[in-house]
Amino acid sequence: MTTLTVDILNLQPGTLLMAPAGITTPHDSITSTGVKGAQVVNVLMEPELGLSALLLEVQDDSIQIMHQLSPVPDTAAYPASVFTPRRNRFTEASEQLAHASREIAAAAGGGRGGIEALVAEAEARFTYAHPEVRFNDDSERVPFLACGTTPGSCIDINTYLIASLRAAGFEAGYVYGYFFPRERDGQTQDMHCWVITRHHGEILEWDVAHHMKAGLGNTRPGLNPRPGHRIALGHSLGHRYHTGAGQTIGLKLLAGPLALSASGSWDKCQLRVRSAHKP
Repeated sequence: MTTLTVDILNLQPGTLLMAPAGITTPHDSITSTGVKGAQVVNVLMEPELGLSALLLEVQDDSIQIMHQLSPVPDTAAYPASVFTPRRNRFTEASEQLAHASREIAAAAGGGRGGIEALVAEAEARFTYAHPEVRFNDDSERVPFLACGTTPGSCIDINTYLIASLRAAGFEAGYVYGYFFPRERDGQTQDMHCWVITRHHGEILEWDVAHHMKAGLGNTRPGLNPRPGHRIALGHSLGHRYHTGAGQTIGLKLLAGPLALSASGSWDKCQLRVRSAHKP
């Protein structure tokens, strides 16, 4: 049994928050959720992705969300909707990127070789960084990076990789949650994302950013190339949550708690995240 505790700090009472309710993966499943310091106003649904989110009204200057996770049977899988292509500016490749991706995959012989070639190509196009302006901010489709390198975080690298894989005809999914490095003893402050592929029934998990940050060499499949563990909370880019009152909340993604600002935007919160495991 694993407990995931998310402390959300420096809040104003009365603020509305959205928080992901989590997903089941081949590794674990959230079986219960508790909230302290806030009232659950509603549970919002993203019907196309099969995701749900808690809508909370803050009652204190900080709140705590506690998820209980349990192991899953060997037959557990990622949600089928992880692999469903979504046509939006965050996921759809430009014509140039689509053409290049198909050529790269074909030159590698297709199949797993094609997947590995596209992972290597995405790795070669970026240097790990957290730029203020993302490489696709002003683009209606994910642009082709023809030469040289571009600064990018795990979000940028995986946006490029997902668009490239899908354009070449591969089933791929964008998954996110928390990664807990072994050296931090079950604590983190950052969200993280990674890519999964499914080809002829074989599921592979790819973390290009961790290979780059830790200097692990060419990216290979594996959930935790850096020592540690991770918990997935959601998937895909381009969310539309239904409030049940005829309204829809559109987000790039709901990776962690977001607070509704006075201007009407949903903004990131200050977090302290812990994971504890009991046999």
